[in-house]
Amino acid sequence: MQAILKILVLSVLGLIFGGASAVWLGGLIPNSPRTGDTINIHGWQSDWSIGSTSANPYVRARVARNGLLAMRKEEAVYFATLTDDTGARLKDACTYRVAGGDFPAKWWSITLYDADSRLPMNEDQHLSFDQTKARSLSGGNDGRWSFQISQEPPASDTAAWVSSRAASSFDVMLRLYQPNTALLADPEAELEPPTIEQLSCTDGAS
Repeated sequence: MQAILKILVLSVLGLIFGGASAVWLGGLIPNSPRTGDTINIHGWQSDWSIGSTSANPYVRARVARNGLLAMRKEEAVYFATLTDDTGARLKDACTYRVAGGDFPAKWWSITLYDADSRLPMNEDQHLSFDQTKARSLSGGNDGRWSFQISQEPPASDTAAWVSSRAASSFDVMLRLYQPNTALLADPEAELEPPTIEQLSCTDGAS
């Protein structure tokens, strides 16, 4: 009887610790460590094992929760950030200016996701910015572009805008489709990620 009870206790403890480690390492708890081949470029993070057979169960759990398509990195790579250039958490009470240039990929997009890793529940139809819009803004000159993240559209009708209305604390994801071989070999040297400058905040947020 004691032997059976011991087995049951050990089984329950195993389930508890196993489940806790999956939640913790899988990124379901804020500030939990990331596993796999993690890359961090000025606060923009990626995992080079996403979409590959080498991805461990914790990486796969995080991919499933965050809704990535998990294509192989030769097809697409993903960089996400939760913070602005000063390291402050991104939030819908603030207005930001996102700026950058060309990326080493065939095509790219930048999308805003709310605290639940979903598109914000609003009807503004301005939740992403991409290479096509960037080229129309830069006019084919130096390839530089910028857009505003805010709850309300910019005063200028010609300014590019991504809506953060109803996003609460949010993150921004950069997707690079068909990245070039140099980026895959040395992302830290090849990628200049976008800058995110906080312009103003309401209700004392900062």
